[in-house]
Amino acid sequence: MSGIVRYSARALAELTTSDVSLVEKHLEEHFVMQGLGVPGASERRSWRRSLPVLARDLADAGLHDIEVLLEYRLPLSSKRADVVLAGTHPRTGVESYVVVELKQWSKARLDDDVDSLVRVEGSPRAHHLHPSVQVGGYVEFLRDFTAVLHDEPERLAGVSYLHNAEDVGVADLVDAAVSATYPLFTSSSRGEWLDYLRSRLAPGTGTDAADRLLSSTVRPSRQLLQVAASEIRDRENFTLLDEQRVAFDLVMKAVRRAARENTKTAVVVSGGPGSGKSVIALSVMGELARQGKTVLHATGSQSFTQTLRKVAGKGSRATQRMFMYFNSFMSAEQNALDVLVLDEAHRIRDKSVIRFTPKAIRDKARPQIDELLDAARVPVFLLDEHQVVRPGESGTVETIRSAAASHGMRVEYVNLADQFRAGGSQLYVEWVLRLLGLTEGGAVPWKGDDHFELRTARSPRELEVALEAQRERGFGARMTAGYAWRWSDPTPDGTLVSDVVIGDWSRPWNVKGDRAVGDAPPSPLWATSPGGFGQVGCVYTAQGFEYDWNGVIFGPDLVWRTDRWVARREANKDPAFRSRTQVSDEQFDALVRNVYKVLLTRGMVGTIIYSTDRETQEHLERLLSVRAGLGDKDG
Repeated sequence: MSGIVRYSARALAELTTSDVSLVEKHLEEHFVMQGLGVPGASERRSWRRSLPVLARDLADAGLHDIEVLLEYRLPLSSKRADVVLAGTHPRTGVESYVVVELKQWSKARLDDDVDSLVRVEGSPRAHHLHPSVQVGGYVEFLRDFTAVLHDEPERLAGVSYLHNAEDVGVADLVDAAVSATYPLFTSSSRGEWLDYLRSRLAPGTGTDAADRLLSSTVRPSRQLLQVAASEIRDRENFTLLDEQRVAFDLVMKAVRRAARENTKTAVVVSGGPGSGKSVIALSVMGELARQGKTVLHATGSQSFTQTLRKVAGKGSRATQRMFMYFNSFMSAEQNALDVLVLDEAHRIRDKSVIRFTPKAIRDKARPQIDELLDAARVPVFLLDEHQVVRPGESGTVETIRSAAASHGMRVEYVNLADQFRAGGSQLYVEWVLRLLGLTEGGAVPWKGDDHFELRTARSPRELEVALEAQRERGFGARMTAGYAWRWSDPTPDGTLVSDVVIGDWSRPWNVKGDRAVGDAPPSPLWATSPGGFGQVGCVYTAQGFEYDWNGVIFGPDLVWRTDRWVARREANKDPAFRSRTQVSDEQFDALVRNVYKVLLTRGMVGTIIYSTDRETQEHLERLLSVRAGLGDKDG
C-alpha cells in the first residue's frame, strides 16, 4: 500500500512536539494521493488536538519503537481508521495490531432507544455511532478483507479513546455492553489505557509487523448476491460501517417507535454506486425477519429482483416471496407491513400502471410513491439520484421528502458519503461525474489512484482481449454499452443475434428474457453467471450489479464535440426514448448521461473505456494517461 502515513511512536512524538503542522502536511498529501480530496478544517483540527495526546501516551507507556499508521484506509473502501498501532504481542511475540478511534468529545450520552447511537453535546449532527461500535466495525471489516488477519483474528484489537472526556461526562457510553468487547477509555482512565496498550504491544520495534500488514493481500470483497442467501438468515456476513450502521439503527428505532406509539416514519438513504445501500437492505431484512416482523423487499428492476429471488431465496420459496416490485403494492392494505425496503428507489415511477393497463384503471391510479408510503409503517428508501435512466422515474430525495410530509410522516435521512464500489475510489466516482457534466467543474485529467485502474482501448477487440486477460487472472469481467444498437430477438434456431457491430467486430446483447439461450445466461443472471462474458450488457441489466473489471463502449448516442457533450437522439435505439412528446431533448440529454454514469461505475477493480466516435475517443485518451495496453492494436 503506497502513500501510507507511517511513523515510529518516537518520531511521531518528536514531530508533534516540535512541528505538528508537518504531520498535517503529510496527511494532506496522503488524502490527495488516495483520492480522498483535500481534508477539511475539522479533520485538521482533530489531528492537531488528538495526535500529540496519543504520541505522549505511547511514550509514557514505553512503546517508543512501535509503528503508528495514521488515517489507515480499509481495503476496497474509502473508510479510514484514525490510527492502527503495529508491534508484537508481549506474551506471544507474534504480530499484534490495535485500531484506535480518537474522539474529541467531552460530553455525550446514549440515544434513548438505541444504545449503539450517541448524542454528542454541541454537535450539529443528530446521531453519532457509539465509538466502540464504530471501531468494532473497522476491526471486523479488516479481519474479513485482510489476508494476514483472516486466520488469526486475535492479532487485531480495537479501542476508542475520548481523551478530552472524563468518565462522568460519558458515563453511559463507558457502561455500554459493546465497551466490554471494544474498550472505551477517557482521561479519567488514562492509567488503564496505558496498561491496555502494554497488554497488547511489547516495547520492541513494530517495523516487521507494519510491513506485513501493509503488504498483505486483500481478499476480494464478498459479492452481495453470492452471500445473500445466508445474509437473510445471518446478518453477520456483512459488517456495516459508520453511516451504514446509522441507517440500519435508525430503521430499527423507527420500527420500535411505530409499535410503541402507532406512528409512521420514512427512512431515506442516499448514496453513490457501491456505498452499501443493498447491504443495508439485506441486513435490515435479515434482522427484522428474525424478530418476526412483516418485512418485504421491492425494486423497480426485473434483473435485480429476479436475481435476488434466485440467489438469496435459493431453496426457500418463502424467502423468494419476500422480493417484489414497486408496482406490487397498488392495492395493498394500508400499513399491512411493518417495513418495506425499497432498493434502487431512484427507479420509482410516476404511476404503477403499464402501457396495457386498462384506461379505467390508469385514470384512477395514484402516484407510485403514495402507494409505497401507505404500504408500511416504516418504508425504507435506498437511492442514487444519478442513476435515473428512464423517463417516468421519479425517485429523488426531495420527491420522497415532499410526499412523506404530505402523508404527515416523520422522515429520517442518511447520506452514505463513502464509496465501496470502484475499489472505494471517491476520486474515480468524482472523475466520472465531472467527465459527464453531472457535477460542476468540468472534465479533468485522470491522475491515477492506487486503488483503482482506469484505461482506454483503441478498439472493441482490444477492450475484449484486455478483459479476457483479467478473467484469466481470476477476476470477474463484463462488457457494457450504451443502447445505440438495435436489440433483436434470437433466431428461430435459438442463436443470439450479434447486434452490437463496430467495424469487423460484433457481439450480441445479453439475453432479453429470463431463460438461457445456449450458453448465454438469462438476463437476471448476466452479471453473475460465468456465461455472461460473451454478450454486451445494457444499462437495465447492469444496473444494481458489480464485477471486478468493467468494459464500457460509448456509442454514437453521446459524443464529445470541441468543448461539450452532444446527445444524439437519432443514434439511440432505446424504445423508451423514441417519443419527443414524452421525453424532451433536454430530458434525453440528462438521461443518456446518467446511463453512461451507471455503466462507468460497475467495476470494483478497474474500468476500460472505448468510444466508437473518433473525437470522443481522442478526448478520453487525452484525459487518461494509461491505455489498456493489451490485445490487437490494429482493431
